[in-house]
Amino acid sequence: MRMEDMILVSVDDHFVEPPTMFDEVTPAKYKDVFPKMVKVDGCDAWSVDGRIIRNFGLNAVVGRRREELGMEPTALDQLRKGCYDVHARVEDMNVNGIYGSMNFPSFVGMAAQNLEPIADKGLATAIVRAWNDWHIDVWCGAYPNRFIPMCIVPTWDPQEAANEIRRCVAKGCHAVSFPPNPSLTGNPSLHSEVWDPIWRACAENNVVICLHISDASAAAPSEDTPVDAYIANMQVSLLNTATDLTYSHILRKYPGIRFALSEGSIGWIPYMLERIDMVSQQHGGWTRQDFGGKLPSEVFKEHVYSCFITDRTGIKLRHDIGIESITYECDYPHADCLWPYAPEQLWKEVGDLPDNEINLITHLNAMRQYSWNPFEKGYKREEATVGALRALAAKQGVDITPMAGRGGEPPSLELGPVRVKDIRAQLQFGRKVA
Repeated sequence: MRMEDMILVSVDDHFVEPPTMFDEVTPAKYKDVFPKMVKVDGCDAWSVDGRIIRNFGLNAVVGRRREELGMEPTALDQLRKGCYDVHARVEDMNVNGIYGSMNFPSFVGMAAQNLEPIADKGLATAIVRAWNDWHIDVWCGAYPNRFIPMCIVPTWDPQEAANEIRRCVAKGCHAVSFPPNPSLTGNPSLHSEVWDPIWRACAENNVVICLHISDASAAAPSEDTPVDAYIANMQVSLLNTATDLTYSHILRKYPGIRFALSEGSIGWIPYMLERIDMVSQQHGGWTRQDFGGKLPSEVFKEHVYSCFITDRTGIKLRHDIGIESITYECDYPHADCLWPYAPEQLWKEVGDLPDNEINLITHLNAMRQYSWNPFEKGYKREEATVGALRALAAKQGVDITPMAGRGGEPPSLELGPVRVKDIRAQLQFGRKVA
């Protein structure tokens, strides 16, 4: 296989919700109180229930020079159009050789956490439904062969969340975003049976529960921690979620349930599997965990998927992880995204693998996991390759010139190495830290 022959499906990308997203899906009852995009000190932000929510920063810097990343931009006109316009997004996917993509939310929170403080739960639930309708019918519906739909749920009402999952399944959606540690926002932990209606709905309808990094506070030991350390630690922070999930009742109570560690990378998984088996051997006699005669690592492998952007160690240990659980992610438009040269980096890591293993990692696993197969609906595989998509992008004239001069400065050089407190100050005030 050549690099140009790969078919890439990314299971972890993002978008910035456009200001018009609720125009056609707002219930008449909530017309005057639904979320609206507003200008605040020159920044674009969402006004929700009397709160202002910003959602850009390092989450939407694709196309910028590396030295201009920072935690800005703060306005739509500082972004590549592909961040918020579905047609421009497909063009950016073409030039990057990405055929399929699953997109996570921004302003509502990675798993609707930003809606939890809304006092009127009827309003909050209506926003969830409207967001799902727009995402599935409008964003994904514009190019059903290019986008894997994903829904959010009202975490404040697990039974209503289960109903919403079933409603979205009827629309062809088989992925849901759920917080990796719901207790961080005052909800019950993963160990509480209060969530069982959600797990049951997912297990019965072949819905994958995506646990995307949404709080990596443990990745920053202090306010003085260099932001480099915080960024380096973020993905491994899902190790806590992975072990918590393995030791919960969920995987054993619902044999058909499946989870995905979204944006968690994979190189740390073999160690985690080795460690939980050692804990079972050394401590199982008194911790009273019953895995039904299986090793904890075996239970994990049966139920949990993973993904990576770049992870040479994980690829070397792919069979220890379980090659049929590994998927690829591009992470557009976040700062880790390698756009428009993602295929070149990926090829360095998988190019020596057998063709069947490359295909599993790059697209077959993702298509199977998320019950999404455009090729069964008549779309042609030969038009989905890296080479074919880039040829199409050349005809479309997709501009990949780095963006510059539109804001987006990192904190001042006078501050020295950028630290966590500098980034938080920049996010708070929406402008360059002096």
